Amino acid sequence: MEMSRVPILVILGSTGSGKSKLGIELARRFCGEIISADSMQVYKGLDIVTAKVTKEEKQMAVHHMLDIVDPLTYFSVTDFRDMVLPIMDDLILKKKMPIVVGGTNYYIESVLWKILISDPKKNSQDEEDQTRMVLSDNDNKDRGGNTQETLEKRETEDESSPSKKMKIDGWTREETNEVLHRRLAEIDPEMAQRLHPNNRRKVIRSLEVFEQYGLTHSEILKTQRLAGGSGLGGPLRYPNSIILWLRCDKKILDERLSQRVDSMMQAGLVDELLDFHHRYNQQRIKSNTSPDYTKGIFQSIGFKEFHDYLILPEEERASIKAEALFKRGLDDLKMVTKRYANNQQKWIKNRLMRRADRQVPPLYVLDCTDLAQWKSNVFDKAVSIISAILQGEKPEEKPINENIENQKNTDSSNEMQRYCEVCDRIFIGELQWNAHINGLKHKKILRRMRRMEKQNPEIKSS
Repeated sequence: MEMSRVPILVILGSTGSGKSKLGIELARRFCGEIISADSMQVYKGLDIVTAKVTKEEKQMAVHHMLDIVDPLTYFSVTDFRDMVLPIMDDLILKKKMPIVVGGTNYYIESVLWKILISDPKKNSQDEEDQTRMVLSDNDNKDRGGNTQETLEKRETEDESSPSKKMKIDGWTREETNEVLHRRLAEIDPEMAQRLHPNNRRKVIRSLEVFEQYGLTHSEILKTQRLAGGSGLGGPLRYPNSIILWLRCDKKILDERLSQRVDSMMQAGLVDELLDFHHRYNQQRIKSNTSPDYTKGIFQSIGFKEFHDYLILPEEERASIKAEALFKRGLDDLKMVTKRYANNQQKWIKNRLMRRADRQVPPLYVLDCTDLAQWKSNVFDKAVSIISAILQGEKPEEKPINENIENQKNTDSSNEMQRYCEVCDRIFIGELQWNAHINGLKHKKILRRMRRMEKQNPEIKSS
């Protein structure tokens, strides 16, 4: 049996779907090691709020990328990728299966696809935007040509002079949307045609790319596609990867998540938050800095929801006000957890299933709705799929993306700007454009304009 046939196994699914459980079971079955892909579990401490595996579960299988970063440290998806790839390559050399498990999908994305260019804004807290990188890895140097070599050279040069990245004539971050878009149109007219002037974040992103690398964003995207990539990233890093998607009936999952939050509360979630919040604030007050809940582990679900309760003076914790704040925090935590789970499902559908232009590994769905049927519906099917691939055979289970219907036929990075003279509005891509011209508002304005033209033919001729 040649383990290298499956260099990487990825387990996806909503929070609370059983990813950690399946990962441990498969690691034990196939001599694998688990790589946690969770942006909050990389931080030390706060085991309850980040839903880490227990000490007993850690003993059942080797886990990587848990408890490795100070809780107040900024840790990006690029940092994650750069730490994980050597671990994975080492496991493959040892013929051990790397099993990537976690709910931070953009962490998983950074490992699955070859990505070179890091976000120029090194201190950005918008980690998700960092994964919308724009080229393949060094492995494609021979196919990327001079553009690839220039990018690598620019990236190396810029490391020693970060201030250089923010110097480009003609724009600053404080400019209006119109000015920023006009500046982009001068530098990179092709990319400007794809972006709405009000899409400030993406316009700035494209300006930053040119600023850091001296190449236009559109030129880099073209190079990326030549290397086998798509508008979302480069080609697959490990061509023999497979993905297991744990999927659960939404109503059942929502109930399970509510019970999970209740269990976390019983395990001491609030005391854990209070303790950490107290220790952090002591440090903050000593250093005379303002509280910041957008950094480090404070981004995790729980802190924001219980914020008003956490900042209460200790003598007020038994008051009616505290009880109401606690109840509101609990309700908000359940709501946000369910919303997060729903967003995880949308990510899988939009970035894996509905991309006609992207290389996506075989995606196998495992139904985890009925936990009483876990062995037959989840574990046994997973074992069957992996065993067949390891033996060079085709699994009996069919990947859901093998003959996927309703694929997106357009790549968002190719969509062009359309202008409606009737409504004086800009739209990006065919979907937006068709929705507009078939919409009631556009048709109403168009009818009014035609009536005016009939009443006064001079309007039409002018």
